[in-house]
Amino acid sequence: MRNLATKQVIAAVIKKDGKFLIAQRGKQDAFYGLWEFPGGKMEEGETEKECLKRELFEELGIQAVVDRYLCSSFFEHKGFLTELRAYSVSEFKGEFHLFEHLQIKWVSVEELPSFPMPEPDAPIVAYLLSHKIK
Repeated sequence: MRNLATKQVIAAVIKKDGKFLIAQRGKQDAFYGLWEFPGGKMEEGETEKECLKRELFEELGIQAVVDRYLCSSFFEHKGFLTELRAYSVSEFKGEFHLFEHLQIKWVSVEELPSFPMPEPDAPIVAYLLSHKIK
């Protein structure tokens, strides 16, 4: 039996000098080695922006300014309906550290489709391409 409660995962679309940050997953799971927009699961009592700030600090060691909501995708994972909500991040402080990822890359919007990503990240790429965000 499937649980219909929706879980939320928040992702960062970090932009700097016309390029977007993607990170290669290092966690040994079904998405290992794929590229993603960094972020993670919301914890009880936190807002979406608080979640993303926390996740970016825990995963990459940066302090981010989370801007506006961009788009969502829905998928099923381990019997739960999950919503991936993407927010833009245009400012951050600190040096990048790879606590959970194998590597990071700064890529143009046109390059994004050439990187293998988990299915939930595909709508974010489509959004960036269709809105001509550069």
